[in-house]
Amino acid sequence: MNRFDIRGKKAIVTGSAQGLGNGMARALLEEGCTVAMLDISDGLPGVAAELKAKGYEAVAVRGDLSRRDEIKRMADEAIRAMGGVDILVNAAGIQRRHPSEEFPIEDWDAVLRTNLDAVFILSQLCARVMIRQGYGKIINIASMVSWFGGVTVPAYTASKGAVAQLTKALANDWAAKGINVNALAPGYMATDMNEKILADEARRREISSRIPARRWGTPEDMQGPAVFLASHASDYLNGAVIPVDGGYLIR
Repeated sequence: MNRFDIRGKKAIVTGSAQGLGNGMARALLEEGCTVAMLDISDGLPGVAAELKAKGYEAVAVRGDLSRRDEIKRMADEAIRAMGGVDILVNAAGIQRRHPSEEFPIEDWDAVLRTNLDAVFILSQLCARVMIRQGYGKIINIASMVSWFGGVTVPAYTASKGAVAQLTKALANDWAAKGINVNALAPGYMATDMNEKILADEARRREISSRIPARRWGTPEDMQGPAVFLASHASDYLNGAVIPVDGGYLIR
C-alpha cells in the first residue's frame, strides 16, 4: 500500500482562495482528492473554475466563516456536493494589529470567531460524519504565536494558542474513533497576511536572520506536510503541532 495515496478522498479546505489554504488545496487536488474550497473571497469561483479547467475536482463554497449559521450552511453544502468528507483543513484565518491597550473589541470578536470558533464548529460537524465511517483527518493551522506572544496581535495570539490546545483536546476525544487531529504551525510566510512586515526592510532582515533556512516560507512549503497529515502515513500521529518554519523555533 502507498501510505501517501489519497486519491478519491473528499476534503474541505477553508481559506483556500489564496495564501496557505490555496497551496494546501492545490496539493490535495494534485494528489487526486475532491476538494471543497470554502472562502469569503469574491475571487473564489474564479479560482475553482481555473482548477476545474485543469481537470481537478474543485468545488467552490463561498460564505462567511465568522458567522455560525454560515459555517453550518457551508459545511452541509460541501459535504452534500462531494458525497461525504474524509479530510478537513482549517486554514482560514485573519489578523488584526493594534496596541493591546487600544485593541477594538470588534476586531477581537472577528478574529476569535474566524480563527477559533469556526475551527471547532467545522471540526465538530465533519467529525460526526467521520465517526460514522470510522475514519477522518483533521488538520488545523496553528502559528509561531502558539508558542510566542507576538506584538500588537493579542487576538491572533490568543486564537492560535487556543487552536494548538484545541487540536490536542479533539485528538484525545476522537483518536479511538478513527480520526487523527493534528496541526501545522507555519513560520514566517511570504503571503498577504505578512505584507506589512515584508515591506519593513529592517524587520524583514531581522526575522530572516533568525531562520536557519535563510528564507521565508511559501504556500508550497505547506503542501508536503498537509498531504502527509491527510494520508494513512500519519495514522498513528495524534495531537501534534508541527512547525513548518525553516527552523525558526530552534534558533
